[in-house]
Amino acid sequence: MLQKFEIRGVHAKIDDNLRKYATKKIGNLDKYLPRQHRASAHAEVCLKESKAKDKKQCICEVTLHLPHETINVEESTVNMYAAVDIAEAKLKQQIKKYKDSHTTGKLHRHLLARLRRRTA
Repeated sequence: MLQKFEIRGVHAKIDDNLRKYATKKIGNLDKYLPRQHRASAHAEVCLKESKAKDKKQCICEVTLHLPHETINVEESTVNMYAAVDIAEAKLKQQIKKYKDSHTTGKLHRHLLARLRRRTA
């Protein structure tokens, strides 16, 4: 679970179920982060509701502050829960890109060295 996690609503009432759902989905994304970056990760979730002429839009904006980079994701749908789901999927992809670019291949080298020792 992310240590620093904020949820706020703009023009929307956030009930306990929605707060728990967003915390469960986005708060557990720290398992995709490199271990050394987990302690300093900070997430801000902004849930907005806008009413156009004939339809309602629910917007989920997530800002994930990481060392060396900030990841922003925004998704709008008709349902707030669906917006949180899609934002979570987008964040997973962005975190994987972040992890590839900000970690070294040290673990990979260690695993290869172990396999070589076992076969030799």
